[in-house]
This record gives sequence, structure tokens and C-alpha cells, in this order.
Amino acid sequence: MPKSWNAECKVMDWLLGGSTPARPTGQYLALCTADPTGAGGLNEVTGFGYARQAITFNASSTVSGTSSTTNSSTHNFTAAGGDWGSIPFWAIYDALTGGNEIYSGPATVTRTIHNGETLTVAAGALTVSES
Repeated sequence: MPKSWNAECKVMDWLLGGSTPARPTGQYLALCTADPTGAGGLNEVTGFGYARQAITFNASSTVSGTSSTTNSSTHNFTAAGGDWGSIPFWAIYDALTGGNEIYSGPATVTRTIHNGETLTVAAGALTVSES
């Protein structure tokens, strides 16, 4: 999963003494209709009752040089009040609205959300990793 430019700068500052960035007080899962790291920026779903969901993570572990963590609980997005479209990517932000991207990545399975449908992200279904 790519770490955002903003997160990379904060880690570098913390490790090399440039500054001591504050830890985000929360993390929020965003659903994206296209790659949030590509041209066009975030590409987050908008309207029709969509809102980012607060998300929590388990402690990370390292296996064969790759550190990873997964979401620690199930997260349910509110039923769509219209078509949200295809959701092939996700992003994690440090705020419910606006804020800074922390990580992003492709969905394991792309879902198309139509009017009245809900999206549930099961505990352990979202993996963030670094190698």
C-alpha cells in the first residue's frame, strides 16, 4: 500500500529530527472511484449519503521483512441514497472530511454500489503493509 507523500514527510521528519509531528487523533476510511494516487487526486465518492467511516487497526506484525496490520473491527457504510458507482480503491485519512491522506490502495474486490445498497468492510479485510 503506498504511504501518502504527507505521511512520508512526517515519518522522515520524526526519524531524522526535522520536527515531531502529532499523531492523528483518528483514522477514516474513504471509498474511491479511481486510484487516489493518480491524476485527478482523491476521486472519493461524494453525495447520496456517503461519509467516511472511522476505522481502527490491530498492532502490526512483521513477516519476511514486510510489516502489516489489518482493520480491527467491521465497518458499515450507510445505505447509498443514489448510485456511488464502482469502488476499486480505498484511502485512509486523518479527518472525517478534508484532512490528509495517510495510505491508499486497491480494493481486493471491486464493488459497484447502487441506490439502497450498503458496503460492509469486515474486520481483517483491509490490510496496510510496508516492506
